Amino acid sequence: MQSALADIATPRLLLRLMGIEAVESILNGSITIAEDILRVEIPQELLENASSLSYTRTEFNKGDSYLPWSIRAIISKEQHQMVGIIRFHSAPKPIDLPGCDGVAVEFGYRVFSKYRNNGYAKESVQSMMKWAQLHFGINRFLASVSPENIVSNRLISSFGFVKVAEMIDEIDGIEYVFLR
Repeated sequence: MQSALADIATPRLLLRLMGIEAVESILNGSITIAEDILRVEIPQELLENASSLSYTRTEFNKGDSYLPWSIRAIISKEQHQMVGIIRFHSAPKPIDLPGCDGVAVEFGYRVFSKYRNNGYAKESVQSMMKWAQLHFGINRFLASVSPENIVSNRLISSFGFVKVAEMIDEIDGIEYVFLR
């Protein structure tokens, strides 16, 4: 079986683990170092909203168990370009939400504006859920989406997620919480 830390390959994409060195390099402004680590150019759009990277650094500081769940660069094989990011918010943990009586993991993703509407988010989400099932036996997934984000709400719904709660995110405002 392939290592949980290896690239996750889909027909069109590579989901490459960024790791603490790449994350720290980006947050410290050493983009060239991060590009060397990841072997791909990092678009400016990632730097314009680095909250996912800051959150990832905080999770890394809690311990090594987060590493396989960390942020991954979504890389187009054909274009050899970083087209977005996907990550789990934490390692799996018990979730206290309606309809969730066990362990779950929450994920988030962002496809950069110039690469949207190509199915990259759907392909990435599907592959990450399969990866979590294969390597860790995780079958419950959470996603938090703004009510105004029609495209993400449609995507999550296409995977059979059901709305189980609403919450206020300190950065993004109201979000619907979905469970699958």
